[in-house]
Amino acid sequence: MATIRAVSLPQEEPDDPALVAASLENPESFGELFRRHAPRLHAYAKRRLGPTLADDVVSETFAIAFRRRERFDGRSEFSAWLWGIASKLISRHHRQETRMYRAFARTGVDPAEDGVTESADDRMAAAALGPHLAKALAALSAQDRNALLLLAWGELSYAEIAATLDLPLGTVKAKIHRARKKLRKALPEAKNDG
Repeated sequence: MATIRAVSLPQEEPDDPALVAASLENPESFGELFRRHAPRLHAYAKRRLGPTLADDVVSETFAIAFRRRERFDGRSEFSAWLWGIASKLISRHHRQETRMYRAFARTGVDPAEDGVTESADDRMAAAALGPHLAKALAALSAQDRNALLLLAWGELSYAEIAATLDLPLGTVKAKIHRARKKLRKALPEAKNDG
């Protein structure tokens, strides 16, 4: 007689909207959302505001998201909703961010850098371009800088940026194009490349 074995299939991890819904009954479920999204969000906030403010922004972002989780309706991606909260919090620190870029432009010391750059070539390139880039970033409008840095440092797509900032896709593309144009004009290498 053949023995039947129970085969356990791997369980799929719940998606973000399912975790948000589950957290309404079981608040600990929200911790998985933190585990999934906090590292990338922290890295982005750190580049924008430095390590101390990044900790505060990420903590406050998740605290707000947790308090408002019943408002999340799933029409957009959870990550876009979360990044939208973080972007609004980061924008409150516009003056601090601008001061940080201006200090970097003057001193050549990146206050957001932890000293662990991947290679010597990366460190040399960053040292050469960093102050120019910081000065150019400080000169951008807050909205243009936000859209550009969500693309460059946040690694969000244009559509994700549009959802995050609650702007039309065309507006996001225009802001990023305008910001890139200003950066190209301000950076020495960009002038030499054509």
